[in-house]
Parts: sequence; structure tokens; C-alpha cells
Amino acid sequence: MMSSEFNLVTEAKDNCIVINTTGYINNIGGQKIVDEFYKHNSNGINNVVLNLANSNVVNSIGISFLIEIIEKLNQSSGKLIFTNLDPSIEKTFTIMGLFQFAKKADNLEEALKYL
Repeated sequence: MMSSEFNLVTEAKDNCIVINTTGYINNIGGQKIVDEFYKHNSNGINNVVLNLANSNVVNSIGISFLIEIIEKLNQSSGKLIFTNLDPSIEKTFTIMGLFQFAKKADNLEEALKYL
């Protein structure tokens, strides 16, 4: 059973930030991701890799926060790349059309090749 406590760790890599999440991406997790994004985006970082290896549940409110980031990046020609997606999350994101506006990669190494 995964802890419902949400945490994130951010690493700066070249021209992007990598946000590694742990736990359930709901209203709390989604807000933390958005806050982290804006903190770095204000410094001109325009590419985000969201590593969901340790998050296997995202609810609709969590997704709405991710869409906010996608919209902001699309305005500034930035990219959002999801990595290490749980199959159920990948299916949900596909149904919701997120991959029309964001990319997915199997792992961090592959994600960085998109940038």
C-alpha cells in the first residue's frame, strides 16, 4: 500500500526541471506540483519532466492542475514530458487527450532526449 502522503523532489537538469513525485496526485499533490512549476518557471525554466514512478493514482482534480501547467507551457513553447507512468494513469491521460499537448517517455533518459 502506497502512502497517501504526497511529496516531491525537484532536480534542475540543463534547460528543464525534473519533478519526482511520490504519492497520490489529488488536490494537494496537484497544487504542490503547480507551485513547484511556477517557482521554477519564473526563473525562465520552460521544460518540465514529471516523473510519476512513485505515484500510481491521479484523480480528476490532480489532472486539472497538470492541464494548467500544460496550458502555461504551450503559451511559451515549453514542453511537459511524463515519465514512468503507471498503466492505469497512462490510460486515463490518453482518454483525456493529455498526450496531444504533452509527451510521454518510459524513463528520464528518454524524456531528456525530447528537449
